[in-house]
Amino acid sequence: MRASSHLRPGPPPGYGLVISKRLLWVHGGAYPLENIVRVYTFVLRPRRGEAFLRFLKRGGITVVVLLLLMMLAELTSPSSSSWGSGSYGSSDSGFEGVLSFAVFAGVALLLWFFAEMAGVVFASSHDALAIETNGQSTALVTGNPEYLQGLVRSIAEAIDKPDAEFHASVGTLAVSNYGNYYFGDAVNMYGGSGNTGVAK
Repeated sequence: MRASSHLRPGPPPGYGLVISKRLLWVHGGAYPLENIVRVYTFVLRPRRGEAFLRFLKRGGITVVVLLLLMMLAELTSPSSSSWGSGSYGSSDSGFEGVLSFAVFAGVALLLWFFAEMAGVVFASSHDALAIETNGQSTALVTGNPEYLQGLVRSIAEAIDKPDAEFHASVGTLAVSNYGNYYFGDAVNMYGGSGNTGVAK
């Protein structure tokens, strides 16, 4: 049985923000208007202080472990033993190889931690518009603050208008780790324990 041609959906809008046929399209992703529970603007700010403290903590632990390994190597070296170098030659060279690898891995870890911190500390803040649904998904776009405020009003009006149709050009936000950013004063928590809330 062949499907009718009028049942085939057209290609979704590939860019921008579009409202059409009770669907909100955000850069190709569709959100039913009836599932939208909140639309708001905020400034997406990196957690620079927390990223720096995390680097100090991880880097400090790495440096301490490396220092302990070097102290252990110094204590077990043949020169610090009264038995002489002959009885410890093979085991000492093996330990030196392990120590060299540990130092290399430690330096690589420190560079990784620094790069991770720098990616957050030097990241820019962005004016953003967030569209939350009654599930756990949130669409984010960016643009001029006044323009985004206008989009909030347009989307809110479209939710109550069955025949609403409009198109707006917006920028994309590629966030690889949401934990590295502050999302305004709104905090969405799904599960977990020890949540203390936000004091204002």
